[in-house]
Amino acid sequence: MSFAIHGIGTATPPDQVTSEEGLALARVLAGPDVRMSTWLGPIYTNSGVHTRFQIIGGAAKRDALAGTTHSGSPFLPTRQNDGVGPTTGQRVRVYSEEAGPLAVRASANALAESGFTPDSITHLVTVSCTGFVAPGVDFTLITQLGLNPTVQRTHVGFMGCHGALNGLRVANAFATADPSARVLVCAVELCSLHYYYGSSADKLVANAIFADGAGAVVGGRGSPMWSLLASGSCLIPNSADDMGWTVGDHGFEMSLSRRVPFLIAKHLRPWLASWIGDNGLSLTDVRSWAVHPGGPKIVSAVEESLHLSADAVAPSRAVFTQYGNMSSPTILFILKGLREQNAPRPCVALGFGPGLVAEAALFV
Repeated sequence: MSFAIHGIGTATPPDQVTSEEGLALARVLAGPDVRMSTWLGPIYTNSGVHTRFQIIGGAAKRDALAGTTHSGSPFLPTRQNDGVGPTTGQRVRVYSEEAGPLAVRASANALAESGFTPDSITHLVTVSCTGFVAPGVDFTLITQLGLNPTVQRTHVGFMGCHGALNGLRVANAFATADPSARVLVCAVELCSLHYYYGSSADKLVANAIFADGAGAVVGGRGSPMWSLLASGSCLIPNSADDMGWTVGDHGFEMSLSRRVPFLIAKHLRPWLASWIGDNGLSLTDVRSWAVHPGGPKIVSAVEESLHLSADAVAPSRAVFTQYGNMSSPTILFILKGLREQNAPRPCVALGFGPGLVAEAALFV
């Protein structure tokens, strides 16, 4: 027996940012040498994201667009921080205030659907790469949800967009080892805290697509549907410099080369076909797909590599259009939609992260 999903919950910050507003913000916040550039507009027009939800929306957004400072937000440009933005310490302080409540909302929704009482959860797995604080999100979940103080905690940190799949792997290990285990997995990311203020093209693209959100899964044994049959991982060769995530003085800095879609298109199919074969299936046996939309070109690369139809990746594109790339929780938003639609199985979930690494999960 393996880990089976009994409930999925999601949550976003209340403040929405449209693509048009994102571009207007970039005209204010981006480095002085790119604010009025002719190529900044196409980045947002071609991003594939229509709306996103961000912690630094709301009052800070209104100030930035109006040229006011009523919110007192550290993200507003000043003579001292123009071109670099807030310090990493200022950004992480916002994370410490906002990540926990967002995680609580998603987890409460997952618990409600599962029918499990909070004090029955035996294992808690948290996933995040956009902030560090202790006591952390796990502490907030225990105290605000009423989890048992003896709940066993595990944190999956700094693994990027595929982090939730790593969290589900940990949950599966607990459920396989202990028939009575009830596991809460919660992924929360505040990507907007690491908004980039300079002129590097790949980081400006990240500004246009990344967003904030939380997703949670509650499960254990005992459900015949949406059970995690297997998980897999593959390090793509000669790709260490193509995707990275480092801690800088003014936020966590992402590097994303233009080779990433090419590398995925080239290397994904051979490994995935072999891995699925090891689990007694073929690629043609897969009935639905949850592809993490790192960006429109990454989804297209998966579509090309696996010879998928447009309908197969439509759920991924729909989440990306409506929510942007929330990093680790995004795959849980896609799985939630597929599960609500009673999508056919087997279902394969895919995510990609620094390394470059592909992660997969097989649900039956």
